[in-house]
Amino acid sequence: MSVPTAALESSICAPLPVLGQNVTVPLVTGGEVTYAALDYAASAPALQRVWDDVAAYAPYYGSVHRGAGYLSQLSTDLFENSRRTVAEFLGCRADDQVVFTRSTTDSLNLLAAAIPADCQVFVYETEHHASLLPWRDARVTYLNAPRTPAQAVESLERALADRDPYGPALVCVTGASNVTGELWPVKELAAAAHAHGARIVLDAAQLAPHHPVDIAELDVDWVAFSGHKLYAPFGSGVLAGRADWLQAAEPYLAGGGASRKVARRADGGVDVDWHTTAARHEAGSPNVIGVYSIASACKALTEAGFEGLVAREQELVGRVREGLAEVPEVQVLSLFGDDAPRVGVISFVVRGWNSSHFAAALSAEYGIGVRDGLFCAHPLVRTLLGSDPQDPGECGAPEAEPGERSLNAIRVSFGAGTPDEHIDRFLRAVSELVREGARWNYRTEDGRCVPDRGEAARVRDSF
Repeated sequence: MSVPTAALESSICAPLPVLGQNVTVPLVTGGEVTYAALDYAASAPALQRVWDDVAAYAPYYGSVHRGAGYLSQLSTDLFENSRRTVAEFLGCRADDQVVFTRSTTDSLNLLAAAIPADCQVFVYETEHHASLLPWRDARVTYLNAPRTPAQAVESLERALADRDPYGPALVCVTGASNVTGELWPVKELAAAAHAHGARIVLDAAQLAPHHPVDIAELDVDWVAFSGHKLYAPFGSGVLAGRADWLQAAEPYLAGGGASRKVARRADGGVDVDWHTTAARHEAGSPNVIGVYSIASACKALTEAGFEGLVAREQELVGRVREGLAEVPEVQVLSLFGDDAPRVGVISFVVRGWNSSHFAAALSAEYGIGVRDGLFCAHPLVRTLLGSDPQDPGECGAPEAEPGERSLNAIRVSFGAGTPDEHIDRFLRAVSELVREGARWNYRTEDGRCVPDRGEAARVRDSF
């Protein structure tokens, strides 16, 4: 259901406090400027609320599930309460499990290890590598990039109907593209999957930080996301959803915590009784602080109100798109067209510029951090750029020299902590660079475009 513009405007909230808001960085042209972090799609800055919660808990840190001491008991309660918080944040069903992992990539690899042996996997070529590549031991059907949401549903329905033999199947799809920011028709894809006897896993790495995700409402079987994109520190992730395949699979990691009972047999072997709860796939000492930080971020976003966060982000999306549209040399990349709903992730190329050169100039001359490359979604970016799938180019390692055409793109991404000034500076910088050119010389070093000389290089080398 669409929300009237007036209602959106009235519900817009202020940027949420995040770490690094006052960090200054040197410019090659002299002086310093407050850093504009516009690479949220790679890693969003941690919310100040999350950092404060973690700092308050840190003195009470203890091992979980195994200790009789007060701190261990407190940490165990915090760990399991965090699981319940995440389940509420995702709208989990009563019998769903929440498994804590290291990242979205880890979550999807865990699920890949748990699918039935004869399962067929269907995945679009538009996926991030985290959801494109884990299915190495399965029969995989790669679907071509659709050009409309309806085409995405139609191509999936055809592929599922034509599968042979007809057996267990899993569909993997992103909720929001990490390249274009466009929202995918998840609910419709879930309905198509279930109509053909398949299950579906949602890669919500780019969706969950920007938009409510409700497993029951979307009717997906699993959801995977990462803490470091949800305004929490690195090193924690979630796989939430149906328990049966997870309970039937061998533990993702074998070790303490995953086992309920281990006993020697008379023949000298070992018998193991594995847990059937989420602990089955959480062997070893867990990342308690990482798990707590995810729960804290879930609470902070919920309490701030997603309606207001979404409204403000959509305002920023509109400003960025309008600003880029005023520069004829800029081409914004899109699968579904200009009217497609999207989150705060926008990729583009600039005619006459190597993407790595342009991103380096934004950083060195304006203090703006964006991403350039193929964004760990090589097939998608090459499709959007109209290049051959066999063309050279690596994620984060452009081969072209400054001034040469590259097969990569530039990505600007933002979210709940982005100040208006960062967006204004970015748009001004794009316009000035295109109109006037870079004010500094750049060279390629270890596959990256860097300033040829100056204070920035000396500061970098001091770390």
